[in-house]
Amino acid sequence: MPQIAYFDCFSGISGDMILGALIDVGLDLDVLRRELARLPLEPYHLESKREKRGQITGTRVRVITQEAPAQQRSWSEIKQLIAASTLSPWVKETSIEVLRRIARAEAKLHGMELAEVHFHEIGAVDSLVDVVGTCIGMELLNIQRSYSSPLPLGHGCIQSTHGLLPLPAPATLELLKNVPVYDGSQARELVTPTGAAILTTLCCRFGGFPKMAVDCIGYGVGKHPADHPPNMLRLVTGHELSSLVSETLLLLETNVDDMNPEIYSYLMSRLLEAGALDVCMVPTFMKKNRPGQLLQILSPAGVQHALVDILLNETSSLGVRLSRVERLSLPRRIIRVATSYGRIAVKVAENPAGYTKVAPEYEDCRRAAARHQVPLLQVYDEAVCRARARLAKEEPH
Repeated sequence: MPQIAYFDCFSGISGDMILGALIDVGLDLDVLRRELARLPLEPYHLESKREKRGQITGTRVRVITQEAPAQQRSWSEIKQLIAASTLSPWVKETSIEVLRRIARAEAKLHGMELAEVHFHEIGAVDSLVDVVGTCIGMELLNIQRSYSSPLPLGHGCIQSTHGLLPLPAPATLELLKNVPVYDGSQARELVTPTGAAILTTLCCRFGGFPKMAVDCIGYGVGKHPADHPPNMLRLVTGHELSSLVSETLLLLETNVDDMNPEIYSYLMSRLLEAGALDVCMVPTFMKKNRPGQLLQILSPAGVQHALVDILLNETSSLGVRLSRVERLSLPRRIIRVATSYGRIAVKVAENPAGYTKVAPEYEDCRRAAARHQVPLLQVYDEAVCRARARLAKEEPH
């Protein structure tokens, strides 16, 4: 039976903690080692042992290598290394996507092109094992959908190959855009770039527990000896009790009747970049029978204040109404398909009747159409066909 997973990150998250938690919920270590051997890396040993943090026992994973600390790999080298391996297609694709997210964050922070990015810590054998091993574990445990709690962030500074960096690390913070976070009240790194990239690639929602029947609970032990709270990641696996995802969101509304309409496009872009889930403009008539716009913005908890600031700064509105709403939605996942015009992200969701919906990401299609000078609908249609063909192969026979 397909499983779902909930990452309870009460003490942060890192790649080794995720791998430890997967082993703790039942991932066979020998099978994991055998699958990891499909990736050609320098000699290393994957070690797993039981350790306690406070009063809780979990699994700690370590990758023992003889690798020189200064070894670097470029983004293209890492991508080619994984693509040329004999790993399963899903593990290859997902591992590459996790690492691509980190590469994009690094490229943006250092003002360079993606091809110019050279990894330091993330290019090391232990980091690659954490990323690829996590994807292998998710596939072997048949976890189809993942959720995560909001993430605690530490403070202070950390030494890296780039020198002394503030916490959270700049790459981590870049990866956590639009993800709910809070102050973890600890002067250490709680969320690593690897942990952030894995969760933001795998998880379809950040918040409380989904409605689920719990099957297994595992604890991945971190390297820090802290036990207040214990330096652990809790992983809960099971199956969903409902085909719909229920979540509490905030609805922001304001009426505008005296603003230059040219501003609305810019306003919508700013709201979406700041974390709005949806922005809707409804033509309406206001007092004195003046035509206007009802602006409705759907917001996750934690970003509403930034959205209110944008509305009050960028529009002629003098106030914003906030209300809590319950949203029921189909659980969804993202797959990336290879087309004649490049890789396109496609949203996949199954409705209660069992029909699978596929929806290519508009921005991916738009960029591909512009780059290849072809009609947008042509890119869209090929992405739909490739996605449905891939899903048909995934169905059990």
